Amino acid sequence: MTSAAIYARVSSARQKEQETIVSQTEALRAHAGQLGLDVPEEWVFEDDGYSGASLVRPALDALRDLVAQVPVDVVLCYSPDRLARKYAYQALLMEELARAGTSVVFLKAPSGDTPEDALLVQFQGMIAEYERYAELGIVLVMPTARLCRLGGKMSARTALAGRLSRHNHRLSRKASRVSDGL
Repeated sequence: MTSAAIYARVSSARQKEQETIVSQTEALRAHAGQLGLDVPEEWVFEDDGYSGASLVRPALDALRDLVAQVPVDVVLCYSPDRLARKYAYQALLMEELARAGTSVVFLKAPSGDTPEDALLVQFQGMIAEYERYAELGIVLVMPTARLCRLGGKMSARTALAGRLSRHNHRLSRKASRVSDGL
């Protein structure tokens, strides 16, 4: 039988109250059963109350240690945003697990090995990161008034002069200097 580990994570108090980590783990156990995977009890890793925006999580660390020491064929995870809320972290973790010979299977994501399926998983990771910024009240500033005054057109250079700004829509001094130098 193929060996598998389960990784589940919730970060907010609301998610903890609704016991979504329990429902995630139950759904992953059921999925493992459908796939004919053997999941030892000690290979169920749950990060309860830890943000996916950080790689420092006790259960994730334990999972990574396990995969580095023991052959694990599959890691089951509910969705890409449960593994990581930053796309770069998601890609890093999936690459690390793949180098160890472990595949990652998401319950709520495409399960094929086609380039299209990989692209959809990547999009889910990027959307999760965007949602996290939206939850924190961070907006991507596109300073059109000052940056686009050169003929009223927006170029790639002017668009890149924007920055992440928390709760304000003013230009940063750096963005202003970039626009004046165009």
